[in-house]
Amino acid sequence: MEKKQFVAELEAGGQVDGIFLLAAAQQNQARNGPYWRVEFRDTSGKVEGKIWSPLAQNFPDLKAGALVEVQGRVVVYRERNEIAVDAMRLLEVEERDAVNLADFVASSRHDSESMLTELEALCRETFSHKPWIKFYRNLLRNEEIISRLRISPAAKAMHHAYAGGLLEHTLSVCRLCLCLADLYPQLDRQVLLAGALCHDLGKIWELSSGLVVDYTSTGRLLGHIGIAVEKIEPLLQKSGLEPELAEHLKHLLLSHHGTREFGSPTLPATAEAMALHYADNLDAKLNQVQQALEGVPADESGWSSYVPGLERALFRAVASPEAVGVRTSARAGRMCRAGGADGSGEAGGAGNDKTSGKAQETQCSLLSKA
Repeated sequence: MEKKQFVAELEAGGQVDGIFLLAAAQQNQARNGPYWRVEFRDTSGKVEGKIWSPLAQNFPDLKAGALVEVQGRVVVYRERNEIAVDAMRLLEVEERDAVNLADFVASSRHDSESMLTELEALCRETFSHKPWIKFYRNLLRNEEIISRLRISPAAKAMHHAYAGGLLEHTLSVCRLCLCLADLYPQLDRQVLLAGALCHDLGKIWELSSGLVVDYTSTGRLLGHIGIAVEKIEPLLQKSGLEPELAEHLKHLLLSHHGTREFGSPTLPATAEAMALHYADNLDAKLNQVQQALEGVPADESGWSSYVPGLERALFRAVASPEAVGVRTSARAGRMCRAGGADGSGEAGGAGNDKTSGKAQETQCSLLSKA
């Protein structure tokens, strides 16, 4: 079966007639009977929907992960499009086998092999201490880890919530951290990069991959922070890393959410832990902004719909003429090579001074590559 209509094409007042992934379903009670609040999804985006009674009574049970054929209307509710479902049926096994599942799973715009190659290049250029070199090589050559990292999302819903999103987020946080190490050379860029590399590693076991992303039993019981600390322990033992450096790395992982309220068992207590927390938070927030503004044409200004994770709508402002292209990327590279608030131009940080200017410019190209 061919998918002919995508979420991104839906417009207020328009008709809906297509196949979508049922990504979430919750039954509620209204005055005239039960109804279903659902989320439909495909590779182009997601949209909420409502199945009102009496139609809702035809579905005593709905489970996320089903492929459904939907007819209905696009209505606006609280400034957001949603589907008022007039008819719906679950696809049979034979029909499901005949669709292209890639139409229903959002994925990173960046090629996973290219991202892995760049990630290894950053590690090769940054790590000079032999135990750190052994640690990152064992990590990036672990087939279980890499096979999962290629396809894992970074979250269930908030940011980088698509196949390959975790790898994309990890690479971006690594770039940001190395930019910060260029600007603030007192930072230990080796432990900082190790923290960026591993900070969300536990998510490859915390979250499931496939048509629907959900928390695994291990993820629910331990959380990705606890899982990451547990999984890197054998790699640390094999690397021969000094106990105080291993302890610092674990502190970066445990504290990277920034506050206990957001899941960190301890607060950032070193400069590197503080840098990692803000780099992680910045990349997550900007990814949410980027996704929210995809509904506003790039050559226009305008507002997004309300973004629950950021508790606001977002505005795409008119861009300055010089804010795009090669000039911006080159300026970002020069800023990172400046080497800190004193403008000393010193590159590198504790334990490593071999990163070339060319490598630094690559590391500092985060926003130009978005």
